[in-house]
Amino acid sequence: MTAFTVAIDGPAAAGKGTISKAVADRFGFAHLDTGLLYRAVGRRVLDGADAVEAAGQLEADDLDRGDLRTPEVSRAASRVAADPGVRAALAAFQRRFARRAGGAVLDGRDIGTVICPEAEVKLFVTASDETRARRRFEELRGKGLETSFETVLADQRARDAQDAGRADAPLAVAGDAVVIDTTEMTIEAAVGRAVAEIERVRRSV
Repeated sequence: MTAFTVAIDGPAAAGKGTISKAVADRFGFAHLDTGLLYRAVGRRVLDGADAVEAAGQLEADDLDRGDLRTPEVSRAASRVAADPGVRAALAAFQRRFARRAGGAVLDGRDIGTVICPEAEVKLFVTASDETRARRRFEELRGKGLETSFETVLADQRARDAQDAGRADAPLAVAGDAVVIDTTEMTIEAAVGRAVAEIERVRRSV
């Protein structure tokens, strides 16, 4: 199979990661969680590194660290993602990954708008603020991290504002993206909606 790119964007805890992994497994596509790239850079910055240098020196092992899902790293990731130098350093890698033979799924915040505007399928996965905060709160508590729902909601809204308001590659819905609102959807239903859209496009190309 030639290159076939699925771009899945959306805010934190909307379900894009779960959908992306399921879609990749369903079609045998390679999968890249681009948010991990920014989290890994953010983690290295918290450890004292320069953001642009960290992005340029990122290694596969950096993506396997077990401390990339903490609220502190989430905030750092959002800050470094606003740096044009960091985004430029990571963009080329993401674009090469996207056009690999056999198909690829990339999930993030600017895949369909900036990284892969030519993607065959563009999805934007979203959910209400409260639903997303509840999911993230339960995820963090499940990992033994002490926090409150109110703190998670406030952090999430601050990150949403920062992601949507940055000058370089803000979080936005691509004009030709299919929006999937998971607020009232089961995981199975959301994955099914994504799979149906991909199958529809594949039949037409």
